[in-house]
Amino acid sequence: MHDDYYYDLLIKAAAYGSPEEIPANVGILPAVFTKHGDAVRRLMEKYSGLHFGVNKDYDPTIHTPPSYHEGQFTDLWGCVWSNVKDGMESIVTAHPLPTRESVHTMKLPEGDAGLPHGFMYLRLLDLRGFDEMMIDFAEEPPELQMLIDKVLNYNLTQVEKAVKNSTTKLMFFGDDLGMQTGLAIGAEKWRKYMQPCFSALYKPCVDAGKLVYMHTDGCIWEIIPDLAECGVAMVNPQFRANRIENLVRVCKGKYPMNLDLDRQLFPFASHSELHDHVMESVEALYLPEGGLGLNLEIGPDVPLDSMDVLFGALDTARKYKN
Repeated sequence: MHDDYYYDLLIKAAAYGSPEEIPANVGILPAVFTKHGDAVRRLMEKYSGLHFGVNKDYDPTIHTPPSYHEGQFTDLWGCVWSNVKDGMESIVTAHPLPTRESVHTMKLPEGDAGLPHGFMYLRLLDLRGFDEMMIDFAEEPPELQMLIDKVLNYNLTQVEKAVKNSTTKLMFFGDDLGMQTGLAIGAEKWRKYMQPCFSALYKPCVDAGKLVYMHTDGCIWEIIPDLAECGVAMVNPQFRANRIENLVRVCKGKYPMNLDLDRQLFPFASHSELHDHVMESVEALYLPEGGLGLNLEIGPDVPLDSMDVLFGALDTARKYKN
């Protein structure tokens, strides 16, 4: 599927503009190409009606981002990222602000750090470390708001640049707000501390007539209406963490979503279970006026024959009508 056609479908879905079909995307991690090579490319050719996040000529030795390589690197914020496997994403293993006192003297990036995945909430955790940041949210010392303000103000400059340089209707953001069964800081403190940040960050986009698309992993269904208040036009929630009944109840017909199908199921399920999962998700959430996209993320633990079934089911699901 051509990029322009896919993004046009996604825009229509986000605006309840009656898309011709359900926008359907497949994301394939670099490690999949390393493991399966041309076999994956043949599947991409077989299902050319789907949109793939990478071209079939993707070469993991050339096109893979630095954070997906084995080893360590330090980002512009001073966070040290470590990786033990090429083709998979790194994690932060050393945090530049180990104490509250260090927040007072923290240095902002001198260059443009951009708005990578984890640019606001996860940035706080990367800077302080998960345990220390959770204690800060629990105890609410002055350094908590101080750190939030510093990160927010820097990100505002990055958003302004992004809006100025944007040539598309959709603007994409990513920040994982949830854990497997809920928000680590709870909805009340998320609304107190984080909702004002995302409202401020997305306002320039909305004011410029853009549609904000937000990827966010974890169980976040209870704050999807709050994200919409922040200006999010389409959210990208995970199937398993949020549970289909919650997404139907909270979102269907009200808050457009690009559903991230159950990647925790993919490596282990039978072919019939995989097919049924895709089709049952569509049947539960589909509306002819839109509000739904479908997204598959494929990791190296998914067998090739299961990929074939998933791609086939998605190819059928994108044409669903009721």
